[in-house]
Amino acid sequence: MSPPSIDALVKVCSYYRDAEMRGSNLLYRMLRFVDDPEAQMNLSEHLADETRHAWLWTKRIRDLGRTPVPVDDGYQVRIGRKAGFPRNVIDLFALTVVVEQRALRRYQEHLRRPDVDEETRDVLNQVSKDEGWHLDWMRRKGREFAEKAGEPERFDSSIKRFRDIDREVMEELNELESSFDAS
Repeated sequence: MSPPSIDALVKVCSYYRDAEMRGSNLLYRMLRFVDDPEAQMNLSEHLADETRHAWLWTKRIRDLGRTPVPVDDGYQVRIGRKAGFPRNVIDLFALTVVVEQRALRRYQEHLRRPDVDEETRDVLNQVSKDEGWHLDWMRRKGREFAEKAGEPERFDSSIKRFRDIDREVMEELNELESSFDAS
C-alpha cells in the first residue's frame, strides 16, 4: 500500500473506531437508564462487542504502523447534533437500531470494494458478525417497550425520523470521506 492509501485507510478506520467507541459510551449510559433485566444482560453483551470492535479498529491502525486520527465530527457526533439525546427508552432504542443498521451497511459497502486488503477485510467481517444480533434484540426490545407504553407505533415512527437524520449525516460524511483520497 502506498503512503497516501495508508493515510486514507487510517482515516476511515479512525472514523469506524470513533463510532464504535461512542456507541460503547451510549450503551454504557443505557445500562444505567434501562431497568429491564433482559435488556440489562443484552446491553452488557452488546457493550462488550462494541468495545471489542473499537479495539479491532485500533489494532488495525496500529498494524499499519500508525496511530488513530482524532475524530471530532464523526457519525455519532453529527447524528447526535441533529437528533439530540433521546429522552425516553423507546427513542433511545430506535436511534440505536438506526445507528447499528448504518454501521452494518457501511461495513458491507466497504467489504464490496475491490481494493480491500485482507487484514482490513478480516476486521470488517469480524465486526459485521455481531451487528445482526445487535439489530435483532434492540428492535425486538424497542417494540416491546412501545407496546408496554401503550404506543405500539412509536418505535417505528421514531425509526423513520432517525433514518431521515441518518441520511442527512451520511451525505455529509460521504463528501468528507471522498476527500480522504484527495488529501
